[in-house]
Amino acid sequence: MRVRCGVLGAVAAWSPEGEALALKGPRHRAVLARLIVARRQVVTVARLVEDLWDRPPDDAVGAVRTFVSALRRALEPERPPRSPSRLLVTEGSGYALRAATDDVDAWRFEQTVASLTDAQPAQVAARLTEALGWWRGPAYAGFGDEPWARGERARLTELRLHALERRAEARIALGEAARAVPDLDAHVAEHPWREDAWQLLARALYRTGRQADALSVLRRARGTLTEQLGVDPGPRLRRLEEDILRHAEHLDQSAAGTAAQVWAQATTAYESNVSARSRVHLESTAGLMRDLAVTGGGGLESARHHRVAAVAAAEEMGDPELTARVIGVFDVPAIWTRADDPEQSRWLVGAAERTLRLLPPPPAAPASSGLSLSASDAHAAARCRLLATIAVESRGALPAGEATRGTTARPLQAARQAEEIARGLDDAALLAFALNGTFMQTFHRAGLAAQRDAIGAEVVDLAARHGLARYEVLGHLIRLQSRCALCDLAGADRHAAAADALAHRHELPLVAVLTTWYRALRTAMTGPPEPARHAYEQAAACLDGAGMPGLRNGLPPLALLSVQIAHGEPLTVDEAADWGPYEPWVRPALLVAQGRQEEARAALRAMPPPPRDLLFEAMWCLVGRAAAAVGQSAVTRRALAHLAPAAGEQAGAGSGLLTFGPVADHLRAMDSALES
Repeated sequence: MRVRCGVLGAVAAWSPEGEALALKGPRHRAVLARLIVARRQVVTVARLVEDLWDRPPDDAVGAVRTFVSALRRALEPERPPRSPSRLLVTEGSGYALRAATDDVDAWRFEQTVASLTDAQPAQVAARLTEALGWWRGPAYAGFGDEPWARGERARLTELRLHALERRAEARIALGEAARAVPDLDAHVAEHPWREDAWQLLARALYRTGRQADALSVLRRARGTLTEQLGVDPGPRLRRLEEDILRHAEHLDQSAAGTAAQVWAQATTAYESNVSARSRVHLESTAGLMRDLAVTGGGGLESARHHRVAAVAAAEEMGDPELTARVIGVFDVPAIWTRADDPEQSRWLVGAAERTLRLLPPPPAAPASSGLSLSASDAHAAARCRLLATIAVESRGALPAGEATRGTTARPLQAARQAEEIARGLDDAALLAFALNGTFMQTFHRAGLAAQRDAIGAEVVDLAARHGLARYEVLGHLIRLQSRCALCDLAGADRHAAAADALAHRHELPLVAVLTTWYRALRTAMTGPPEPARHAYEQAAACLDGAGMPGLRNGLPPLALLSVQIAHGEPLTVDEAADWGPYEPWVRPALLVAQGRQEEARAALRAMPPPPRDLLFEAMWCLVGRAAAAVGQSAVTRRALAHLAPAAGEQAGAGSGLLTFGPVADHLRAMDSALES
């Protein structure tokens, strides 16, 4: 059972269901608090006696052991009698609390604050709001005056005050100054010696149009510091007062504000001089949608909607070359093999195919074409972009039937043609787009992680040499996925760090969603199941508002299921879980786990083949094990045949999100079932 301990307030402990555990009297709580202060280190019995009593009783050592025994019963109620504790352990002449960082609120708070050193304001504001909510009162309430708790309490209190100020600063940067004012007002009243807090409050008031209030705050700060502490305000406070009095431009124009002003001026000029019905306006709109798509959330959803409208408008103009440019300009790197809007993707593929048929055919040879070299290249580039669009938008759409010949499937053919054209042209961005299409079509069979890794390596190299930051991120994410499939976590770590660094530098917020999921996968592959489940719960929260339904749908419960499978735990069924598109392949395994074998056989008979995407191997492992368990030998053999090329990979880890463990383990289990 996973227990959470809390010292950000009264010392307490809770069950996994959030119920408070009975810790008995204050001495028991003091022992728990003292062990938390020690941060997993051993505290000797002699030290505990010294810390718990000014004048220890004769039986103090026995009393400490009694307290520890009672704590163990409270913290580990399911532990068999006389079996060793795994949480509150005995070591040498003392005891240690070996809790995970996430299971002690103070440790988790400290880790969260430290992790946000280089984070963007939006992430800082959101994460610190959550972390500050963990505080229930003063740290180590009831023991704050004890010598052993005093230093830790002071350190945590200072960290909390720093977090409050940093959140306020992030909110001001995000244009939410009014939201920051109430917290800052209370903050300076309680901690009047903190000059940074006074400064933030004055800035927030000024940014909300309350100049007089901002000046009043600064004068109050001066009076408080002088009268209560006997010190003069520092130079930053004095300079801020001067800036407010003269309406210094920088107070209104942060970097974001300046950018907004430039944008407003530029768009006004553009709308005044370029007709809304012109071809230039349409192409510019399509380019804007490309940039909007990488912002995530509502931006991504809006980009998808307006992109279709722009393509439809271009088709209505009857100019296939314009339509080709409008379709092709949306070269947004794609990493996930399920479309966010499958119907829209099918429509775009159809538009690209229609436009291809209307374009002039490629010349048999440049010398006899009658075109200049530049015009010939332009036509080739347009064809390349349309073909790459077909390959990318057909992600996961290779026919899944048993008789499919992947080499002749249209999306794979389009990917190969696009790459061939791009390699003949001196256009790095075009080749990167074509390679993205090639990557999306490397799922016609299992076991192709090494091939995808090679594609990712080429994309990274190409993009780094030509300053294509978004494609450089894509290349690192492809390599992250591939290294996970091949169980090279050190390599995956390097690519995750590189992707995060580029995303931070170029403001690509969606990258953090994928790297957060990777780190949850890493936890699942390297540690026990409970930390993995907690990591996946945190990763699932990153999907809220990310604008990626193709990734989100069904993924959180599938990730939790993967922890059970990879760790050999009995499968438990959450009746309320939404399995999304994975339901046909998850259902047989869950029915088997419930002992409903006949229903499992029926589900296997009705099941379509798993789609050829990043979770192809994972779904076949689920299906094959379920089929083996209920004697469906034909389905089991199909699973074996599909999975055999991936025997050296981790099932599903190529997604960079989750794994069902080594494919080889599933193959052995299926082989054994067939032989028995």
